[in-house]
Amino acid sequence: MNLKKTILILLICFFGFILLFGSYAQWNSANPDKTCASCHEISPSVNEWHNSAHRNVRCTECHGTAMSNGIHSLKEKAGMLFTHLGEKKEHEEIRMTEKQVLDLSDKCAKCHQSEYAKWLSGGHSANYADIFMNGKHNLDEKPYWACLRCHGMFYEGNIGTLMEKPQKADGVWKLNDMKIAVNPTIPCLSCHQIHAENEVLGTIGRHDIPNEISYERQKRNPSISWYIRADNRHIRADKLLKIPMVDQGHPIKVSGDAGSKLCLQCHSPNFNHQAGSQDDRTPTGVHEGISCMACHSPHSNDSRSSCKNCHPAISNCKIDVTTMNTTYLDIHSPNNVHSISCGSCHTDVKAIRARVVKKEI
Repeated sequence: MNLKKTILILLICFFGFILLFGSYAQWNSANPDKTCASCHEISPSVNEWHNSAHRNVRCTECHGTAMSNGIHSLKEKAGMLFTHLGEKKEHEEIRMTEKQVLDLSDKCAKCHQSEYAKWLSGGHSANYADIFMNGKHNLDEKPYWACLRCHGMFYEGNIGTLMEKPQKADGVWKLNDMKIAVNPTIPCLSCHQIHAENEVLGTIGRHDIPNEISYERQKRNPSISWYIRADNRHIRADKLLKIPMVDQGHPIKVSGDAGSKLCLQCHSPNFNHQAGSQDDRTPTGVHEGISCMACHSPHSNDSRSSCKNCHPAISNCKIDVTTMNTTYLDIHSPNNVHSISCGSCHTDVKAIRARVVKKEI
């Protein structure tokens, strides 16, 4: 082969590469309605995206491109292409793997850095080892299929494929695949649907200050949703049913805001709907009817400063609420914030109630 032919072939290859790369770049930056959404499988997702808070974010920012993560991305996109050509998939059949969900959570963190940092500092960032290899907890309640309803929603298997029963009577179960031990069990998509219909809210006030919380805004424009593992789909938090609750057989008021309804999906009561049973934290007593979001900051769930938001350092009843033991973690706490009543602090109230009960008897 002479030099001219070699140069010609190299030029053809070069310009062919430029054309291919340019076409692919143009495809990624084009309106998805004219590219990806022309396929019936994802057009419903694109329609949802148009009405979401992320409508000004390009698809590739979250989903990546065939070259965004080297060979891994190329292999993944090629798999999608072959699936599309070989099978007629419906929209409802398209599911992300757990790894894809976790990769997407990493992309969420790039824009939502503050929220991600708070999530890391809170209990909802617990990983598989924290939840499923807790010997003390497993002795009280052995792991079973329902654990994955809240912890490990996107795990592609069941409790039998996830864990191996302990050889010793110490309650410490072993994960069959220890590589996932550090993976979070409650990633972003557990409570957030990326394509959910929502407005771009921009910077909002602090959610841990009750006066700045707009429950009406949450009802109109919820930014949260519940991922139902059994159905493989999200449902908006404001569309969730409000669970009726009782306290010793007496109906109690339950907050109906979207945040509280979402919390109750995991922090749920027993079959009798008794407040405070199982993992439930529904407030009774003086805090009956208050929203979870009034005390708990989103993402971090921190509530250490919440008492001072409603009560001054010295409250109307002359008790310094900042020094009270209000935690539910301590079974000896006389002032569990979820069930505290007037009689919890004031012995005169207890005495009056005792006399009334004795008179009735």
